[in-house]
Amino acid sequence: MPPPRRILCIGHAALDRIYRIEAFPPEPTKVRALEHVEAGGGMAANAAVAIARLGGKAELWSRVGDDAAGQTIKAGLKAERVDVRYVQAFEDARSSTSAVIVDDRGERLIVGQRDTGMPSSTDWLPLERVGEMHAVLGDVRWLEGIRAVFSRARQEGVPTILDADLGAREVLPEILALTDYAIFSRPALKEYASHPQDMPDLGPSLDHVLSLGPMHAGVTMGALGYRWQEKGALGDRLTGHVPSPNVDVIDTTGAGDAFHGAFTLMLAEGHPTHVCAAVAAEVAAKKCTRLGCRAGLPRRADVQALADI
Repeated sequence: MPPPRRILCIGHAALDRIYRIEAFPPEPTKVRALEHVEAGGGMAANAAVAIARLGGKAELWSRVGDDAAGQTIKAGLKAERVDVRYVQAFEDARSSTSAVIVDDRGERLIVGQRDTGMPSSTDWLPLERVGEMHAVLGDVRWLEGIRAVFSRARQEGVPTILDADLGAREVLPEILALTDYAIFSRPALKEYASHPQDMPDLGPSLDHVLSLGPMHAGVTMGALGYRWQEKGALGDRLTGHVPSPNVDVIDTTGAGDAFHGAFTLMLAEGHPTHVCAAVAAEVAAKKCTRLGCRAGLPRRADVQALADI
């Protein structure tokens, strides 16, 4: 195992309340939950836990409220050995929470609450520490934060990985110009860069993302695996695809977060893209075998793709 790599994750942390049901009803009614868990959530926070489980030194920069949910969020991350020194708890702000309803096929409905009055300033962030990191991973839930951190990472020569999810279409060009590896969910890619010819070929959309600055553009596709394009040394386009391992799916919530965290750590360890993608796909698939965003995240010894390197 290589020496632990330091990964900075910046973005969203939340508290999820997850209910598993047999099936979604055809109309609103009362439904009995088969199982219920309360667990940590949030894209950057989940990715940080995935990194820590795989042996990386994960640090999270995020915002929560100075409330009971915020205390639970931080305690859960500490228990996973994620550095939370810069998870700032703001007085009078409300921590993000989500109600997640999961059916027997693993599909889910997420009702999320985020405090629109949460302070967005970044003057408290220790940007001088960005240069100590081997990689920086950010989501799109705190745009001021990701701008500041990705800009500093670009100055310091630290690779940046973007978790490009729904809801940031208008600002993505600015963020992509500071991004080295842009990894989209399929709905987010469709929202941002859809082309009529994209079904089933995603190439034009990925090529459009590459034209905005990243060296790598990829899309997670659930059971269909991961597809990517990269800029070659001679100005050409390199393409690749890795399948998703077959597993018994219980809950897909947080699978993308797991993928981003594992991909980032593998990249920081110096592995080639196809290895980063294969490990990330396996980690994401294993996450889906348990209820909640973190219960199924594997330890390093449990990832077959790593054993095969």
